[in-house]
Amino acid sequence: MVPGLRQFTDRTGEVAGVPVLDTDNGEEMKYVQPGVAIVIANRSPESPGTLYISSRKVVWLSDVDRQKGYAVDFLALSLHAVSRDPESFPSPCIYTQIETEADDDESDKSDSECQETLDLSKVTEMRLVPSDPNQLDTLFQIFCECAELNPEPIEEDEGFGGGNWVFSADQLADNGSDVEAPEWFSPNPTSSIGHSNGDHDIARTVLELQINDQRFEDAEEMERENENSPHN
Repeated sequence: MVPGLRQFTDRTGEVAGVPVLDTDNGEEMKYVQPGVAIVIANRSPESPGTLYISSRKVVWLSDVDRQKGYAVDFLALSLHAVSRDPESFPSPCIYTQIETEADDDESDKSDSECQETLDLSKVTEMRLVPSDPNQLDTLFQIFCECAELNPEPIEEDEGFGGGNWVFSADQLADNGSDVEAPEWFSPNPTSSIGHSNGDHDIARTVLELQINDQRFEDAEEMERENENSPHN
């Protein structure tokens, strides 16, 4: 499994610096947003820093402490969404859920621990709070675009039920199906609420329904041919 939230201090440049990317393997910077506070689990917000979004991961770096920074790969983000509900959190923010190897009991326990003892690898929630709330929609769109660049790997024996929940016509063809993708299948799994990068049953259900519909149509056509046959 891809590691969850982790410390990130690999910077280059003067003053606060910028994160070092794995450019040899194609990683590139997609967006930079200064003036962003980070909230890990249920702790208090960290002092504002700069948010860096690359084609592989999300990195937050403190503007005042070069030894303080966090990173999480897009493959580890199971959900991200825009939150503007003051009952959920006082400030508008990007809310994210992070997949971890820890079980639910350990994750709940770690989220309530103090800052000194918190195990970042068990953190399941992270909020990014820009000083300018008008940047939220732009940040959300960048998150969606980069999440699409990092689809969850599909195991060979999973078939239609595994991996991403959005299927393209090419993906259907690659799986040996003669069923055409319905017109409403979208290559862009985004919405104004949130985006999930996980495994969903909806794609399998819809695909099975479509296949069954075609089978019913074939059966009805054969029945009509038998009724019109001169031997009847």
